[in-house]
Amino acid sequence: MTATSPLILLLADAFSLRGTSAYTLRLAEQLPQHDFRTRIVCPCARMVKLDRRDELPIQEYPHLLTPLWGQLVRRWMLTDVCEDPPALIHIQSRRVLPLGTWLAKRLGCSFVLTVHDFLQPRECLPFSATWGRRIITVSDAVQAELLQRTKLRPDLISVIPSGVDVPFEPPRPVLEPNRTPVIGTAGPLEAVKGFPYFLGAAQRVAAAGNPAEFLVAGAGPEEANLRRLARELQIADRVTFVPNVLDLTSSLAAMDIFCLPSLRQGLGTLMLEAMSLGRPVIASDVDGVDSVVHDNETGLLVPPSNSEALAQRMLELLRDPFRARRLADAARENVRRDFSVARMAQQTVDVYRSVLGQP
Repeated sequence: MTATSPLILLLADAFSLRGTSAYTLRLAEQLPQHDFRTRIVCPCARMVKLDRRDELPIQEYPHLLTPLWGQLVRRWMLTDVCEDPPALIHIQSRRVLPLGTWLAKRLGCSFVLTVHDFLQPRECLPFSATWGRRIITVSDAVQAELLQRTKLRPDLISVIPSGVDVPFEPPRPVLEPNRTPVIGTAGPLEAVKGFPYFLGAAQRVAAAGNPAEFLVAGAGPEEANLRRLARELQIADRVTFVPNVLDLTSSLAAMDIFCLPSLRQGLGTLMLEAMSLGRPVIASDVDGVDSVVHDNETGLLVPPSNSEALAQRMLELLRDPFRARRLADAARENVRRDFSVARMAQQTVDVYRSVLGQP
């Protein structure tokens, strides 16, 4: 990479416990290997570890997305960006699409948009046909919904699953003898993630006399309700809530079984991370999940909103550690083959080159 290498501006929302944030960081780390310079522009990056922030070209503009100060901060940001204009803007989520379109228009620069999840019931997608060149979706399910809900041409959309790093060896085998098993889940604590059904399943597993402990990693608007539900189910002493941190690797490594009880799911980056660490997965059979989890092959699927079915699957794995490890091994190999960061970056670079007219 040289000073004349094309610059990709990654326009992101404030970093938080979401697959979107991990996606941005991984892209920024990978693109220099493909002869692209990168710059991340966002309102806030304090959730990113300091050592990682020092290594990456992150520029923070506080209040960038707020109505009151946003107009002034935009002008400040535009002045900075004009000092080294990008060849292409990659808008990292729908929330920053209006800002990205504004910036593209003023720079006379094309943009690419990544869509990670589904549109809200009355949401429109203000995709500019003038400046927007391509949309990346993380799964076929997200692509299909976009085509159904909008008038976008199918050739504008490329499906590129999010990628995760796969360590050379898993941290430790799961369900080891003489160790209390840990069943966990992780993500933004929001209603659509289905965490009450995870706690309902945990209560059933505990009632069956199993000594398992339970872990909920993440933060969000539903945290207080979930803590209250754990008390009402009389399992609060067996449920640990992990604080809001961007990197959940240590929490995922502490689990023996990972559960994704979502009611809707574009793909499931944290599920992919758990699989890359050699953790067997039990997931709701919804939307983009089936592109990753094949029932009884790379994990177990359950109907959404069904604590009883989820508990039954938990008990199956607790009673058969060898089966749990077989599923974990198959899932890890699947992630290594089809959902690696390197593969995601290469496919994304192919989109960039196509938009920029590069061979």
